[in-house]
Amino acid sequence: MSEPSEKPKNPKSDDQAEPRGAAGSGGPQPAERVTKGRLARDVALYSFARLLLVVVIGAIILGVAALVGVTVPLLVAAIFAVLIALPLSLLLFAKLRRRVNEGIAAFDAQRRADQADLRAKLRGEDR
Repeated sequence: MSEPSEKPKNPKSDDQAEPRGAAGSGGPQPAERVTKGRLARDVALYSFARLLLVVVIGAIILGVAALVGVTVPLLVAAIFAVLIALPLSLLLFAKLRRRVNEGIAAFDAQRRADQADLRAKLRGEDR
């Protein structure tokens, strides 16, 4: 009865091994590991770029309002700046956003592969 319980585990471990092989060969990057520092740098850079875009758009809104002679509260300008920056950042920072997404996907695939290796070692399998 122990054999049927072991057989479902083996296909599961084989399924977990496939994404690791696919992640190493399927991406545009070579078999290079994504580090936490590199991923954190990309995320911070993307976040800073989006925040800077909100500040610039808010300044433009306040500047145009001052030129026209209309007073716009800072909160209203900030809300409109965020609403305008959301879709605009998707277009302006597409390359950076893709790099962050690929980094997250690669890091997640590495984590899953490491977990599968650890589970295999704990079961006593050689991989």
